[in-house]
Amino acid sequence: MLGDILLIGDQHRCAAAEISRHAQGFRNALLEEDPSCRYTIAISGESGAGKSELSHALARELKRSGLRVKVLHTDNYYRVEPMLRREHRERTGFREVGPGEYDWEQLNRNIRDFREARQAVMPCIDILTDEVDQLSTDFSSIDVLVVDGLYAIGIDDLDLRIFIDLTYHETKKNQLLRGKESTDSHRWQVLEREHQGVRSLMHRADLVVDSSYSVSDAADYMPKERSAVAVEYAFA
Repeated sequence: MLGDILLIGDQHRCAAAEISRHAQGFRNALLEEDPSCRYTIAISGESGAGKSELSHALARELKRSGLRVKVLHTDNYYRVEPMLRREHRERTGFREVGPGEYDWEQLNRNIRDFREARQAVMPCIDILTDEVDQLSTDFSSIDVLVVDGLYAIGIDDLDLRIFIDLTYHETKKNQLLRGKESTDSHRWQVLEREHQGVRSLMHRADLVVDSSYSVSDAADYMPKERSAVAVEYAFA
């Protein structure tokens, strides 16, 4: 997203270094089987959890290892453009807030563009104007694609899934600092709906980042005691 503010701190850099070690190990194993393998990573978590910061810190860490990385933000793939989204959500009683707001067909097409080393045209939201621009890119020289977004780990065509275990209640300060959206009653209703969808995906993670930004294998991770969320969503 053009004009986005990233608050990258030491916690993001340290977590990125750990994730990079995991990712390169997994990628090297895949390369032994298929030398043409093009590696995909997704990072999910609730609003303000640090998805974009961690994605960019990870991209920089991988770049230091000689890999060329592109970060793809799913916030660019909303079906309803920014200027109309608030009214649309209120008109529909917030019922459609969740994965259904995204153009998964376009997103999956761009992931396939990366897999097949093609040129691609992707949406890119300008935060200053609230307009949707079109970004042209060439994936032929890119080694790793990092997909960052609320529900990104729900995508099927991924090699590594990372979940940041923070709720929107715990990230209010970061949301205020980034100032991407107004913080009013409308916003809190959206956050609660998103919370339900995001939490339902945690079981798909390979790695989990906790509230102190320590990285664990998902199989060994002990999540905080929170109310269970049983919601199923489709990402196609």
